[in-house]
Amino acid sequence: MLRVSARGRYGVKAVFELARRFGEGPVSLSLIAREQGLAEPYLEQLMPALKRAGLVEAVRGSQGGYALSRPPSRVSVGDVVRALEGPIMLTTCTSDLPHDCPELSRCIGPDVWSRVQEVLVASMDSMSFGALVAQKEPSPDAVILQASGGGT
Repeated sequence: MLRVSARGRYGVKAVFELARRFGEGPVSLSLIAREQGLAEPYLEQLMPALKRAGLVEAVRGSQGGYALSRPPSRVSVGDVVRALEGPIMLTTCTSDLPHDCPELSRCIGPDVWSRVQEVLVASMDSMSFGALVAQKEPSPDAVILQASGGGT
């Protein structure tokens, strides 16, 4: 079973919260933890990797915290998962490393799993946090249209 670890899941939730608050200044880890139901000590372990990947920036001081380093529309779920989990790989058959598998010449696995992996990676890379925020939190205009019975 393919699984994204807690590290990847927490990272996606943390970046989502930063995307929600993009342009408002630095966001404290305690606020991210509270809003997303995450453990703050665990977030402290994730943020350095997200910073190294160039996805977030840290601001020190009493009003410090974290902010996305670029607009949410330019940060994807795939970016976050790779920053925290490493390369997205379904099986060793899909890795670029040389294999010493004795069945490789007659095995269909690499053909199947490489194609599945390509679709998975493309899907993760196509999901921007800008779109995710818009999906979860419609603009005020859209809410007004829905409340008035328009736009349906």
